[in-house]
Amino acid sequence: MPTLPDFRLETHFSKWEFKARYHMTASDAEAMSMRDLLAMASPEEREAFEGMWLGYTETFGAPDLREEIAATYENQTASDVLCFAGASEGIFAANQVILDQDSHAIVVTPNYQSHETLPVAICDATGVPLDPDDNWSLDIDRVAAAIRPNTKLVTINFPHNPTGAILPLDRYMALVELCRKHGIYILHDEIFNGLGETGTQHLPFIADVYERGLSLNVMSKSFGLPGLRIGWIACQDAELISKMERLKHYLSICNSGPSERLTMIALRNKGRILARNCAIVDENLPKWDAFFARYPDLFDWLRPDGSCMAFPRYKGADGVEAFCASLVEESGVLFLPSTIYSSDLGATPTDRLRLGFGRTNLNEGLTALDAHLSRNRT
Repeated sequence: MPTLPDFRLETHFSKWEFKARYHMTASDAEAMSMRDLLAMASPEEREAFEGMWLGYTETFGAPDLREEIAATYENQTASDVLCFAGASEGIFAANQVILDQDSHAIVVTPNYQSHETLPVAICDATGVPLDPDDNWSLDIDRVAAAIRPNTKLVTINFPHNPTGAILPLDRYMALVELCRKHGIYILHDEIFNGLGETGTQHLPFIADVYERGLSLNVMSKSFGLPGLRIGWIACQDAELISKMERLKHYLSICNSGPSERLTMIALRNKGRILARNCAIVDENLPKWDAFFARYPDLFDWLRPDGSCMAFPRYKGADGVEAFCASLVEESGVLFLPSTIYSSDLGATPTDRLRLGFGRTNLNEGLTALDAHLSRNRT
């Protein structure tokens, strides 16, 4: 594999995430403390955590953890689940196992960078842009037109990063049927499934509706527990799961045992945790509505379908990159400019910024943002 390019988003976060006073672009829900998570545990679960043996764990993931993960799906069993040290390891493994130099891949754009750079590092790839004039939806006919005889993988991400869009169900199922016809795998990054305004209708997991579907998930986003570093792929293709497990021997080898026990506790309290996180979204979204109503000359605002992110247009003459730079440098307010999401596979928006609303400190950030705009518009 050739040297991978700089990971723009993570490099930006490496510089600013822990220096900026107001993290207004976070894609994860509000995290909780170890104490709060352990308070949800039964006495047996707490003992399993505190009394565990700190040796190596199984490469596939602990059997009881895989059973608990499988229970979050409609049609999966523990044997369909492979755990990873976060979602990024799963993305890497899936691309490495499915693709080779003679393959072709299709990815939606804009997207989380590794969903593009990893297939591009292996083989030819085609980008299919989401349509901002159609609620960031995906044109299935454009996907069909991009398919070649050697197309092995289509990668999608709904709720979408960075727009928060959710593909309409009929288009989603049309994509499944298209890929089934051609024998193409679908890697669906579903890490925001379950997060959004209360009552949000999410898509069915790809592993439940497609025999060549790879459901990528993680504890980081909807659960708000990125410190656990536990992710997984669920897939009905046993041979593919086995190949990814063997590749994992070259990567993390196994997961953190304490993190697996804590993940068990979180999954058994899934409803409670997701309800808490969706309630934060319910509280925060109207605050963004009110903010954008105050600045119609500077922003175009479209409420997202799900997740805790949105991708509004910035209309200022200085441009979004200069705007975001001045915000963080002068006022400590961190956003992601859309240039972070640029693609080598086609044009992507250059006038957007990613904002977040899954955390509880939004009021302080909005006050600082208003103050910054007031200072710079007089």
